[in-house]
Amino acid sequence: MRIRTIIDKEWAEVFKNKMVLMTVLLFPLLFIALPIISMATMHSMSSLQSGKTPEVILQQCQTIGLTEVECLQTYLVGPFMLFFLLMPLAIPVAIAAYSIVGEKTTHSLEPLLATPVSTGELILGKGLAAALPAIAATWLSFAIFLIGARFVAASDRVYAFITQPMWFFAVLLLAPLLTITSVNVTIWISSRVNDPRAAEQLGMMVMLPLLVVVFGQMAGVITISLTSILIASAVMLVIDIAMIGLGVKLFQRETILTRWK
Repeated sequence: MRIRTIIDKEWAEVFKNKMVLMTVLLFPLLFIALPIISMATMHSMSSLQSGKTPEVILQQCQTIGLTEVECLQTYLVGPFMLFFLLMPLAIPVAIAAYSIVGEKTTHSLEPLLATPVSTGELILGKGLAAALPAIAATWLSFAIFLIGARFVAASDRVYAFITQPMWFFAVLLLAPLLTITSVNVTIWISSRVNDPRAAEQLGMMVMLPLLVVVFGQMAGVITISLTSILIASAVMLVIDIAMIGLGVKLFQRETILTRWK
């Protein structure tokens, strides 16, 4: 009940902030619209795309029997699918950045810390308040994307690429684990700085490793597979467990009560 009370309190306060609300709504809409519009454009301009595909990519597609338009769509949709892993990293940052710094500036955190709520309950409540909307937004936007992609995919083979198991494991398993990582990092930062914007900007740095993967896949340097997704999920699970325990230890409750002004 204490954790549920903290979550309700967080949502009631955080979503009053227009910037947070815009972030929660904008990222899902953007990551749905970009791949759908791009795939639809390629499909409708298929006659104009002939001869425009790089030869290296076209040769790889021809070995598995894909047409040029199918090749372009599958090549394009791969990096876009990884954007659904950026969403659970970005959305929690906007929420968690205000979870401690925002209350610090309004002097509403000190009374909460003076209650019998334990540090673990406080961190868990604030973490879930930031993580749950991000996970829900990611899953919902992915489902909407799958429905829209069915109508703009050039063929069943392109849609089969989109619905292959590794993407479902990435969104349903890896994405929540990335969300937990993002939340913990941002809460750490949020408890140490004085400005919510600084906490949000520093928290966004957790997206950098995934952006490297996105650009690496586009350049053909990195290949995503079901095995790599499962390995990444196992690694993130271990990291998240360690981060949660460390986060409770790093959260200096007494310092906040006695020194924050």
